[in-house]
Amino acid sequence: MERYILTIDQSTSGTKGLLVDGQGRIAAKHWQAHRQIYPQPGWVEHDPEEIYASVLAVAQKLVQDSGAAGSIVGLSITNQRETVVVWNRVTGKPVYNAIVWQCMRGDQICAELRAAGYEDEVRQRTGLVIDPYFSASGIQWVLEHAEAAHDSLDQLLFGTIDSWLIWKMTNGEVHATDYSNASRTMLYNIRDLKWDPFLFDLFKIPLSMAPEVRSSNARFGATDLGGILPQPVPICGVIGDSQGALFGQGCTKSGMAKVTYGTGSSIVLNIGGQYQLPPAGIVTSLAWGIDGKVDYIFEGNVHCTGKTIDWIINTLGLIPDAASSDALACSVADNGGVYLIPAFVGLGAPYWNSEVQAAIFGLTFSTTKAHIVRAGLESIAYQIYDVLACMQQDNSLQYVKADGGASRNSFLMQFQADILQLPVATLPYGELSALGACYLGGLGLGCWQSLDEISVLQPEPKIYRPQMSLERRNLMLEGWKAAVGRLISGK
Repeated sequence: MERYILTIDQSTSGTKGLLVDGQGRIAAKHWQAHRQIYPQPGWVEHDPEEIYASVLAVAQKLVQDSGAAGSIVGLSITNQRETVVVWNRVTGKPVYNAIVWQCMRGDQICAELRAAGYEDEVRQRTGLVIDPYFSASGIQWVLEHAEAAHDSLDQLLFGTIDSWLIWKMTNGEVHATDYSNASRTMLYNIRDLKWDPFLFDLFKIPLSMAPEVRSSNARFGATDLGGILPQPVPICGVIGDSQGALFGQGCTKSGMAKVTYGTGSSIVLNIGGQYQLPPAGIVTSLAWGIDGKVDYIFEGNVHCTGKTIDWIINTLGLIPDAASSDALACSVADNGGVYLIPAFVGLGAPYWNSEVQAAIFGLTFSTTKAHIVRAGLESIAYQIYDVLACMQQDNSLQYVKADGGASRNSFLMQFQADILQLPVATLPYGELSALGACYLGGLGLGCWQSLDEISVLQPEPKIYRPQMSLERRNLMLEGWKAAVGRLISGK
């Protein structure tokens, strides 16, 4: 009888569920959106109860349509990472909506800490820059502003979305996370592999709120998903989405890199088992832990990539859907001198400037919607270039692996290869984060015995090779850098 691992991919825009068989193939999948809540400009929230309800709904649909309920041997989780929930362990209720990684409400908290000179100390301990992108300032804000938090501080727990789901799935029996998610909170010491009391004091957060940290291939209790499954199965294989995609791409050795093209983009380079301080503008995080042994990564995070295309579709109305962007971008010979800088919530790596706003440079009477759409796609590739150029200054990288929704856009992938002057490899499916979690779960459950066994599960990639002349590529990069410089300087 075929056995399946049910994998939950809880992302910024919605919840996807996959049934993966013993050969690592996706047998079935289902997706459901959840609301994006914008209380005021720059603030982004999700409803944690709605997220959990979407997980149950997706699982129910998969089980019902596949008839495979009795063949599911485990459940794995990958998740949007820095998004954080604070809840009451007695009532089981969130004290406030989840603070999403895109949310800027912690900006003042972070600015005060930077002004007080804590930047280097935090970087040494966490590998991160002080920025509201990471969870700590969001937790502090909730504790200071959520009315439901004021009278019950000793009953409160926090966790990234994986922790919240595990806690709900196990009926409050397990409050835990994995190394990859813990490393993105700005509260975890990635040198010493422990929650850091200094950082908890710095952000005025009780250490008692923190989840236990386990290996990514560990077991995190068991669940029957509220009766959806006929018997409880182990929760095994938990990892943040970007690290999950790195593992799913097979980038398990030092020197291998991948880019995930999602709402934002995560650019990740595996640097092996030794902690290294990152170059300026880049962060160091934990890739994963396998049986207690961790690997580290350099990572750069771009706030708006796929979200830029959503804006072009839903706000500007220039194209009906993302797929249309490919042909429209190819309908013009070049960008017409137009550069779109999608700093809708500030600029992420390597600039880390939360003050600037999005802008378009180079508009003329000759500019068409095709030029703007093309500039939007090109902005994704330029931002990826900026991060990788900062990350691997010795130019040792030989190729990049790509995943996520926009990796199916042929124009973007070819342009990315041209701008990087490196081959870009894509796989024929986009669920690499979920597959990475599933592979880790399968290791923990004994479905697969080694990394070598997992590596043969992947199909051959499609490879985009550089075609643009170096002279033209350099001219286009100069235009991009000039536009970014004007935006940051305000000139």
